[in-house]
Amino acid sequence: MSKFQKGFLTGAATAAHQVEGNNIHSDYWAMEHMQYSSFAEPSLEAVDHYHRYEEDIKMMAEAGLNAYRFSIEWARIEPVQGQYDEAEIGHYRRVLECCRENGIEPFVTLMHFTSPKWLIEKGGWENEETIGLFANYCRYVVEKLGSYMHYVCTINEANMGLQIAAISDRFKKQMMARMQQANSVKEAAKDVEGSVQVGLNMQKMMENMQKQSTENMEVFGTATPQVFVSARTPEGDLLVVRAHQAAKKAIKEVNPKLQVGITLSLHDIQAKEGGEKNAAKEWESEFSHYVPYIKDDDFFGLQNYTRSVYDADGICAAPEGAPLTQMDYEIYPQALENCIRRVAKELDIPIIVTENGIAVEDDALRVDFIGKATDGVAACIRDGIPVKGYMYWSLMDNFEWQKGYSMTFGLISVNRETQERMAKPSLAYLGSLQEEAR
Repeated sequence: MSKFQKGFLTGAATAAHQVEGNNIHSDYWAMEHMQYSSFAEPSLEAVDHYHRYEEDIKMMAEAGLNAYRFSIEWARIEPVQGQYDEAEIGHYRRVLECCRENGIEPFVTLMHFTSPKWLIEKGGWENEETIGLFANYCRYVVEKLGSYMHYVCTINEANMGLQIAAISDRFKKQMMARMQQANSVKEAAKDVEGSVQVGLNMQKMMENMQKQSTENMEVFGTATPQVFVSARTPEGDLLVVRAHQAAKKAIKEVNPKLQVGITLSLHDIQAKEGGEKNAAKEWESEFSHYVPYIKDDDFFGLQNYTRSVYDADGICAAPEGAPLTQMDYEIYPQALENCIRRVAKELDIPIIVTENGIAVEDDALRVDFIGKATDGVAACIRDGIPVKGYMYWSLMDNFEWQKGYSMTFGLISVNRETQERMAKPSLAYLGSLQEEAR
């Protein structure tokens, strides 16, 4: 018997910049090519999903998946402010049509971290004007492509800026504490990178900070460009959820039937004795304070990879001897069920797991992780929690932001010299969990 019944969305996720390649009008492309870049390497042509999407979508369908979460790249659609590229709309229309032709439900994200370079030059994600600019872009995309969609995510991981701010502060404190130790910066960087669910290169960021400030002035016209994953101020945090609300309003005005939501990056936050206050404060920052702004959405996109444990002094390192991913966080698949149950106590709307996965070389570990994580999803469904889908991150090995191509999250491996795809056993395993629709 299949783990998930007909109507459940079982799929995989990608983000445009990480897989498409040559996203030349984006802020990230500019940052990757700076002399004092924090990126391990530039994205370049990535895994060429822009030209090979048909092959990739067919691989999903043949494995038994029925959903694909991908993003439309704002920097492609509006490379210059107010100038929309009809050819790029045509490209994404073909991607959507390909999904439909292969029995795949497209789940579209309209902003997955990367922004047009011009937006950052105007003040980026701390600039009040961004709210209206983002809503205009979303309205345009839905006017052109909304008839091909059922599910739209406005913004990916709206809380990431606050998480970056927290770990940046923690990194600075740890670095100061380790100043007398050998490799102090390297060790402190490793500690904090394992506590955030995105590929960061903290050591390189800090070492290059002064040189980057000068180069940022040349590239963006400001020493501190406010990209989406910059350390967020409280005002910027509110701006992001207001941008979500404005975008949702614009989308619904064009197509009221579209299901619209947002995603957040959540940890399974646990407390040791004495750490209860720290853990509660972290959950409030990571999730609870967003509830008033998202409680009327059509669904909530839950993204989880691991747990965070707190004691009286703050966040704890992973337990001694615990297995770690390539991202240096603990392999802890039961975190997903714990997060779902906690979210459901505060938010009374359908939940879709929009990201969950591990970066490991050994695919047997991935299969085991998926099995245990989806057991937790199934248990939540049996208990009446409205979980409507599970999207594994990621469909294929790809560009993990500042970490470059070294992190292997994928269900599919890619030879980047030839761009040849090779399905891992985990792809077929994930597909086997879904009851066939026909």
